[in-house]
Amino acid sequence: AACEGDLRQFCESYFPAAFSLAWSEDHLRVIATMERCVLEGGLFALAMPRGSGKTTVCERAALWALLYEHRRFVCLIGATEQAAAAMLDNLKTELQFNDLLAEDFRHVCYPIRCLEGNARRCIGQLFDGRQTRIDWSAKRLTLPTMPDAACDGRNVSGSTVTVAGLTGVLRGQSQTLATGEVIRPELVILDDPQTRESAMSPSQSAERVAIIEGDVLGMAGPGKRIAALLPCTVIRGGDAADVLLDRKQHPRWQGERTKLVY
Repeated sequence: AACEGDLRQFCESYFPAAFSLAWSEDHLRVIATMERCVLEGGLFALAMPRGSGKTTVCERAALWALLYEHRRFVCLIGATEQAAAAMLDNLKTELQFNDLLAEDFRHVCYPIRCLEGNARRCIGQLFDGRQTRIDWSAKRLTLPTMPDAACDGRNVSGSTVTVAGLTGVLRGQSQTLATGEVIRPELVILDDPQTRESAMSPSQSAERVAIIEGDVLGMAGPGKRIAALLPCTVIRGGDAADVLLDRKQHPRWQGERTKLVY
C-alpha cells in the first residue's frame, strides 16, 4: 500500500537486486517524471546515457502501473519488435519468479506461476471454476481474470501489456475484458525508438518522428489522450531522439536531457 503512489519506493521495495546502487539526482528526477506520467498523463522524452538504467526503471514503471491499476493497457515499443519483446520477457520473469511480488500480488503471480512457463496451459486454466483468461504469448501478456474476493482490493483482471516495433503494426490494438468492456492502450513506453542505422539517416529519422506523432499517439482511440514515456539516447544531432527532445520543435513532449558528466 505504501508503494501505490510512490514509484521509487516500489522499485526499492520489490526489486532490490536491480536497484542496489544509490540513486543519482538525475535518476530521482526521471523517476518522478515517470511517476507523474503514469498517474497524471502527458508526453515525456527523457535522454539518459547508455547504461544508466533507464530501461530497467521503465520496465518496473510498467509493472507499477498495471499492478496498482493506474493503467490497464500498456504498450512497449522498441526500435525493433525484438527489442520490445525483450522488455516483455523481463516483466514476465519478475511476475513469475519474484517472491516479493508473489507475496503481495498473489492474485496476479499465483496463476502465472501455475503455468510453469507453458503458454499452452493458459487455455484450460481455471480458478474457482472460471477461466482465468491469461495470455502468455511472445507479444502479449494479459493478467489473470480473478474474482474480487481474491484480489485484495485491486482487481487488475484483464490488464494487458503488448509489444511492437516502431515500424511494425501499431494500429488497432485492443483487449476485451470478461465484462465485455474493450480497453485500448493507455500508456506507451518507447524505449530507444531508433537504431544506429536509422539515426544516421535524416529520412528514416523523420519517418520515425512522424510514426510517433501519428500512429503511436493515436493508439488510445478517437478523442482520447495516451500517456507516453520516451527514454532515449541521442546518437546524432538531428536524429529522432534529438528532434523530440527539442522543446521548441515539440513542446508537448516536455523533453529533458541528462549528462554522463557534469
